[in-house]
Amino acid sequence: MAVISFDPRFNLQVGKHNNQHGGVFEEIEGLIRVYIDGHVERPPIVSIVPCTMSLERGVTAKDVVIDKCTGLWARMYFPSCLGKLPLVVFFHGGGFCIGSAAWSCYNEFLSNLASKANCVIISLNYRLAPENRLPAAYEDGLNTLMWVKQQGLSGSRENKWWLKHCNLSSVYLAGDSAGANIAYNVANRLGTSGTSESTIIRPLCLKGMILIQPFFGGEGRTWSEKHIDQPPNSALTLSISDTYWRLSLPSGANRDHPWCNPLANGADKLRDLRLPTAMVCISEMDILKDRNLEFCNALSSVGKRVETVMHKGVGHSFQILHNSPLSQPRINEMMSQIKTFINE
Repeated sequence: MAVISFDPRFNLQVGKHNNQHGGVFEEIEGLIRVYIDGHVERPPIVSIVPCTMSLERGVTAKDVVIDKCTGLWARMYFPSCLGKLPLVVFFHGGGFCIGSAAWSCYNEFLSNLASKANCVIISLNYRLAPENRLPAAYEDGLNTLMWVKQQGLSGSRENKWWLKHCNLSSVYLAGDSAGANIAYNVANRLGTSGTSESTIIRPLCLKGMILIQPFFGGEGRTWSEKHIDQPPNSALTLSISDTYWRLSLPSGANRDHPWCNPLANGADKLRDLRLPTAMVCISEMDILKDRNLEFCNALSSVGKRVETVMHKGVGHSFQILHNSPLSQPRINEMMSQIKTFINE
């Protein structure tokens, strides 16, 4: 697979670009550079692959357009299994600012997940910040659910090839890192819309959330954010995290905005949310470990159903980075746990 590189040698060329766009406003070295005039550059740190490349045996994938106006599209994976399968709507990671449903690492991970967990997966290529700050990604998630609903109700001939594989009464929102944040906030929006989510997205039935290392933050620092040592090329450091939030939150917002910090107003605020059962996957060596544990404890304290899974000895995004000798056995564990969760 093509492993994500955070080597500074991939840094974009400076000089004429600085002059042309008025200087650099924000930068995460090797990942993204934002200029004062709003111009954004993202180096090609991961190869973009077609939907036919490097798929798990027995898995078929196709790309579908969801909204031509916003450029929203998704990559769909379905295994060669008999009968109707659970539908997983997946959001990739990348701090809301980088990443693609066509990245080779997600193509590999999700085709593997579709095969191992026996599910159909829609991997969404949502709009990125800072060109499209939050809540754009959340809106893309909701629009995708409504699109699936419309396809199901219309009995679309065009999309019959995947609809026939889906059990629309068994839908899960999933994602890793920023994608897990999107999955949670999409579910949150469904649960605070003034009516039951089953009414809004019927015939779809949202059965659960699969949140892999959910990307949350806050103005106050947790112990793991301050003290867990990260390797030089780690996928997520505290500095990188802070920059992603500055680029993705609405202008003027800080890290205690509820989209970043769901506990900013106290755990009691979660009590009235109509949230589905959650499975939260936490990495032991991740700076987000303590924040993820606090989130799980808060959900549990107000009576929400949450299953907490700790992956020992690995860090943030190990499931796509393969950056530890323990990555592959932990990925196998994760696949097995997700399969159990969506088939309970």
